[in-house]
Amino acid sequence: MGDLLTSNPVIELEGDEFWPLSGKPFFDVVLTKTNINHLYQLVVPGKFSATLPSCSMPTVLTFRGKNWEMIYHGSSSYKRLDNWKVFAIDNNLKVGDACVFEQLECSSTRLVFRVQILRGDIPSEFLDKLDGDNVDAPIVLE
Repeated sequence: MGDLLTSNPVIELEGDEFWPLSGKPFFDVVLTKTNINHLYQLVVPGKFSATLPSCSMPTVLTFRGKNWEMIYHGSSSYKRLDNWKVFAIDNNLKVGDACVFEQLECSSTRLVFRVQILRGDIPSEFLDKLDGDNVDAPIVLE
């Protein structure tokens, strides 16, 4: 994929460390089945999507020093990222994980987001009590 971010260097941390946001625009998504199963759809939340272009353009997600290229589609009623599936699989994303997308670049030719992944793993002692697939069967922690 080459070094797509040479004009805007990014310091990536090792492991699952977290870093403070830089003050640039960001959005976050708690992943659901739609985001990481069969459809692998990632729709940009409405409030944030209003700040993005209403056209399609190349987009880069960066995490742990790696880049994933995809296409942002801003011309439909739901602004979304295509090719999200590769990022989700490469990073072993699961339902309940959260991603923070910090916008590093928004030009007329591309978008670049630095991603932080916050794992939403449920402690093993609660897994046998799990339903939690819908509002009528919530996960209850005592």
